[in-house]
Amino acid sequence: MDATRSCHAEASVELRLAPEVAWDVAMDWERQSRWMLFTRVWGTENGGVGVGGGVAARTSVGGVGFTDDMVITHWDPPRECTVKHLGKLVRGTGTFAIEPTVLSDRGTSVPGSTFTWSEDVVPPLGRLGAFAWPVVRPAFEAMMRISLKRLVKEADA
Repeated sequence: MDATRSCHAEASVELRLAPEVAWDVAMDWERQSRWMLFTRVWGTENGGVGVGGGVAARTSVGGVGFTDDMVITHWDPPRECTVKHLGKLVRGTGTFAIEPTVLSDRGTSVPGSTFTWSEDVVPPLGRLGAFAWPVVRPAFEAMMRISLKRLVKEADA
């Protein structure tokens, strides 16, 4: 695998929210701190709104971590937001996408959303990182799925 080639990870969850409401919950950067594992998130440039807006995320465990600075490259409410990771450790893109769905609630159809979080990252450590991706990816996606389960609880709160 080419060391500059991005590696894909993805996880999805159903939300009992109409797309517009799901967007408001998911794209509240500070609120993401409540559902993203080990991560504190905040808007920077332009409050993290619109193309060119900035976002920062501090991921840490036991005091050891890094800050991921990002810029929004695609902004299409309430459907999709893509950020470009600008750091030395994390490079590539991340996308939050919301698709409208219809959910069944006790025999009644209600509007809902499928929320998908995908990352196309260039792993650190060059060829070694790319070579290790097939081993790292399942754990990375498991952490994404745990975060998304926390998002469901946050959305229901």
